[in-house]
Amino acid sequence: MSLEDSLRSLSLDYLNLLINGQAFSDVTFSVEGRLVHAHRCILAARSLFFRKFFCGPDPLSPPTGSPRGSAGGGVVIPVNSVGYEVFLLVLQFLYSGQVTIAPQKHEPRPDCGDRGCWHTHCSSAVDLALDTLSAARSFGIEQLALLSQKQLASMVDKASIEDVMKVLIASRKQDMHQLWTTCSHLVAKSGLPPEVLAKHLPIEVVTKIEELRLKSSIARRSTLLPHHHHGHGHHDLGSAVAAAAADLEDQKIQRMRRALDSSDVELVKLMVMGEGLNLDESLALHYAVENCSREVVKALLELGAADVNYPAGPAGKTPLHIAAEMVSTDMVAVLLDHHANPNVRTVDGITPLDVLRTLTSDFLFKGAVPGLNHIEPNKLRLCLELVQSAALVISREEGNAAASATTTAVSIYPPMSDGHSSGSTNLNLNSRSTVYLNLGAHHVGSRIDRDDEGTRVQRESSMSRHGSHQSRCDPSLYHQHHHHQPHDF
Repeated sequence: MSLEDSLRSLSLDYLNLLINGQAFSDVTFSVEGRLVHAHRCILAARSLFFRKFFCGPDPLSPPTGSPRGSAGGGVVIPVNSVGYEVFLLVLQFLYSGQVTIAPQKHEPRPDCGDRGCWHTHCSSAVDLALDTLSAARSFGIEQLALLSQKQLASMVDKASIEDVMKVLIASRKQDMHQLWTTCSHLVAKSGLPPEVLAKHLPIEVVTKIEELRLKSSIARRSTLLPHHHHGHGHHDLGSAVAAAAADLEDQKIQRMRRALDSSDVELVKLMVMGEGLNLDESLALHYAVENCSREVVKALLELGAADVNYPAGPAGKTPLHIAAEMVSTDMVAVLLDHHANPNVRTVDGITPLDVLRTLTSDFLFKGAVPGLNHIEPNKLRLCLELVQSAALVISREEGNAAASATTTAVSIYPPMSDGHSSGSTNLNLNSRSTVYLNLGAHHVGSRIDRDDEGTRVQRESSMSRHGSHQSRCDPSLYHQHHHHQPHDF
């Protein structure tokens, strides 16, 4: 057995001793009303604080009359300075020399409203790391303090600006110079005006932030000044200014996306009001539809600063196109509730309704949808019904009979024969005569197999005329600066 394997085994043995609770324990702590059993010799060996507490004169002694060296018995030592979760993390590190300072993935947290959050850089994860850092300093466990600092440094890049400011204050109080530098530069780049910063930070910290901004501005200007001495100085200066402006805009977009990832729509609102962030040009709504929750998209729409039908990128896709490609009933519903137009066409002439018809065609006739291997038939059917219904309502309101006929006549759900023939087909979404997707794929396949070849060709030809081969556009066409892989839940 190698030295590394031997140390790992020793670490696990001590950790099991802690997990087993009362086995051989000689001290009991009460934390937030819950009992924690431990071993004095291990705590005293690993922490100067506990060594002084158990062995020397200390004001934080057990109750009067209880001998310090006794076997614990009925002695219960109250711990009020830290919470139960943080205290267990401290003990875990003392016993094993290693610990993961992060909440359990997808575990509901009172300070994290995002359901299904992985807690990698949300407020809950930042708060836990800050509390662990404070506890490590209190108990004199410097290695744990350094580990907590490292964890915070890895979080702040993706954390919301409010959480960055919390870390900034903590790093200032505890003289963590590297973390202070990182956080102060992030806050300086945020573009939040001083009056907003003053609501969250001490005035002397706001002054430091403004000094950083001034130095950064002077540094940028000094890099541009030498260009005036060249023959094409004005041209070079203009290019440099344009590049600096583009870089600033990119930074805004990245901060906006981090805020949306953290469900921080209030920060996005501040950026719109204080920094002139254009939600349409930054594709904020498109990004939120693809990567965030329904609540975030709804809150973003309710700001009133985004065009729900804004066409993005060379393809000209609207947020509803994106929601249709994702077969997301939540996104389709919230967009339609805020007046998304299902009749808007891309550059290739594809509407969101065309996208859903093509996906349904693939599902019915091929048994699978490219890129959507785990598609749910019920969601696909519901998305199609919602968009069809909205398109029909708009057509009736506009009084465009031709558009209405086009929208309803090409439905891939043919009405069941009722013995009557008519020149036009009127779609009634509440009618039982509509043929819906069958949840049993084998049943659908057997019905299709019984169709004669002529009927099949006619159906496939009908769908190809409505752009079924065009609707599977690459979703990355509207991403100009960011490639984000959605999470696989």
